[in-house]
Amino acid sequence: MSSTLSFTEMKEQLLEEISTAESIENLESIRVAILGKSGKLTTLLKSLGKMPPEERRERGQALNSLRVQITDAVTERRGLLEDRALDAQIESGKLDVTLMPTIPPQGSIHPVTQVTEEMIEIFARFGFEVAEGPEIENDWYNFTALNIPPEHPARAMHDSFYVKDHTVDHDMAPMVLRTHTSPVQIRAMQTSKPPIRIIAPGRTYRCDSDATHTPMFHQVEGLVIDKEINMGHLRWILAAFIKAFFGIEQVKTRFRPSYFPFTEPSAEMDIGCSWSEGKLNIGQGNDWLEILGCGMVNPRVLEHAGLDSSSWQGFAFGCGIDRLAMLKYGMTDLRAFFNADLHWLRHHGFSMLDLPNLTHGGTL
Repeated sequence: MSSTLSFTEMKEQLLEEISTAESIENLESIRVAILGKSGKLTTLLKSLGKMPPEERRERGQALNSLRVQITDAVTERRGLLEDRALDAQIESGKLDVTLMPTIPPQGSIHPVTQVTEEMIEIFARFGFEVAEGPEIENDWYNFTALNIPPEHPARAMHDSFYVKDHTVDHDMAPMVLRTHTSPVQIRAMQTSKPPIRIIAPGRTYRCDSDATHTPMFHQVEGLVIDKEINMGHLRWILAAFIKAFFGIEQVKTRFRPSYFPFTEPSAEMDIGCSWSEGKLNIGQGNDWLEILGCGMVNPRVLEHAGLDSSSWQGFAFGCGIDRLAMLKYGMTDLRAFFNADLHWLRHHGFSMLDLPNLTHGGTL
């Protein structure tokens, strides 16, 4: 797709590609090229955070509208191609008498996917970009660069899955299934020139399993690096995120001193809440709910990433995507997220057209 095409021309070209697909396999390739993780439209959506607010709002609405049109066009074309294939089979005289009757699509968007997209949408409005990194990570990036050396007791807290007999650079550091998405922060600082403003959502792994822990789970971490960043900026951005995510106008927050090797000072953030007839109400009441960990980036972490800690500083935060989904949508057992239970997914899943946006809950 040429970068010189106008939006209308781009839209016509994409829809033309879909309408001329000659097979289901060809159609799926076109769909992935447009809507996949690195697809044309997905790339455009990820770039919204770099635009001025007014232009971002208008462009975002247009791109979301186009995504709906493309999804509908793919569904319509797939149905047509499937009908053609069935007609050809009937005409050939090789009809499968065991063929199941046609039923409407029953798929839905998983809550983890939905919540991840909601968070990306909110932080994009603050100018954050999405950063990604490998899930099988170098021990140096996963621990040492984050101020967690081999003898540090914090390593025991992570219950890591190491990849046997596999070492790479950084003094033959072993490979590990990443225990958090913090290594993405190190890689971003190494490859990007400050100021930096990113979030890093993704899968993480720890040897733990109960109603609120699973061996594989999802986290999102945020990082801001600039010249004059302080805890006040951190508190404001997190409070604004909570308001938008849970759709509440007022929210009580408090920071409790905590400890993380990669931030100093470190804090746990709690939000005000109350319980009424077994239901959790976010934002009101005299109870408190721990929501995430955060703090100012430790100077040692900056130095490991190749930044001068006397010139640059910043803050970082991290929280569990699965846990946020449980709090927002009333789910009680984290293990159900990964049981492949279609009944559960039909109940808690989201429509393909239920696109994340700020009006889904609140406003900034």
